[in-house]
Amino acid sequence: MTQHGVVVVPEDTVVGVAAGRHFSFPPPRTGDSCKMLAGQIDLGAAMMGSWLDSMKASSPRHKLVAPRVAAAEDVEHDEWMEKHPSALGEFEALAAAASGKQIVMFLDYDGTLSPIVEDPDRAVMTDEMRDAVRAVAEHFPTAIVSGRGRDKVFNFVRLAELYYAGSHGMDIQGPTADSNHHLAPNKEEEQTRSVLCQPASDFLPMIEEVHDLLVAKMVSIPGAKVENNKFCLSVHFRCVDEKKWGALAEQVRSVLREYPRLRLTQGRKVLEIRPVIKWDKGRALEFLLGALGFADRADVFPIYIGDDRTDEDAFKVLRNRGQGAGILVTKFPKETLASFSLREPAEVKDFLRKLVMYKS
Repeated sequence: MTQHGVVVVPEDTVVGVAAGRHFSFPPPRTGDSCKMLAGQIDLGAAMMGSWLDSMKASSPRHKLVAPRVAAAEDVEHDEWMEKHPSALGEFEALAAAASGKQIVMFLDYDGTLSPIVEDPDRAVMTDEMRDAVRAVAEHFPTAIVSGRGRDKVFNFVRLAELYYAGSHGMDIQGPTADSNHHLAPNKEEEQTRSVLCQPASDFLPMIEEVHDLLVAKMVSIPGAKVENNKFCLSVHFRCVDEKKWGALAEQVRSVLREYPRLRLTQGRKVLEIRPVIKWDKGRALEFLLGALGFADRADVFPIYIGDDRTDEDAFKVLRNRGQGAGILVTKFPKETLASFSLREPAEVKDFLRKLVMYKS
């Protein structure tokens, strides 16, 4: 049976989890399996609707509302919370569902481990959050799954014992240290050897070319910023006047018309340019579970915490597997396949700490 989308397995069917270290160090090699998984081009994903409307819809503004409207919004929020209760408030039920299983932790970065800020280069996590993530990784295999470039998100987190899936999961690297912080003897060699999956490596020259074109185009849009995430690109419009959003979207689309093998998607005040392959954060989650040896195991409990549209692919995978828990970080009701919710990164930190206390 399920409760809030979390599988509850009867006690007599639970398989005990072996004690000891939870991930291999150095991580296992997986060859070209990720390229095989991502091999089919997904041309249908390139068809998008009205970009300006979509940009506005994903960028809600705080506004004054009449008391009657506010009351209706309160009712909507309460109804939404019934469907997606707080992972802190329902922690005991979640822990009971995970009992006897191997927890595997997946964490988005921006808006989950760090607050959303105007300058993406300043989205640093606090030392307290880093300590919480480090403690989780001592008990459970832990991965950061981000749209950021892998090297950039690693520089933010600075924990070598984690898995890192950058570029929306298109650049996956295993740990370069164990949970006791023992580094590999040859750091550079280990960095190379620990790369597990890069299904879009053939697109690198194209990504670089489009990056240069977009940088030139965005000169005419004050506040716009193009970020090179290695296997994908981000065009941030958080600091752009809303009157310029339409012009920004058109400039981006004008570049991509010449590159049909790239697709345009959207996050929170950011446009994303990605290779048109069947790979996303959900595929990255599945790949990492396989690399850890949990692909077909009934005694695994993946937890994925994220705040963005791109995290919905991972929430969908968990729902389809009938395992684990997806947790959406948001202060406002929104459509989601997540089972639980947390309001902000501070609550994520509290949840991680509680999870460590539960394991201890």
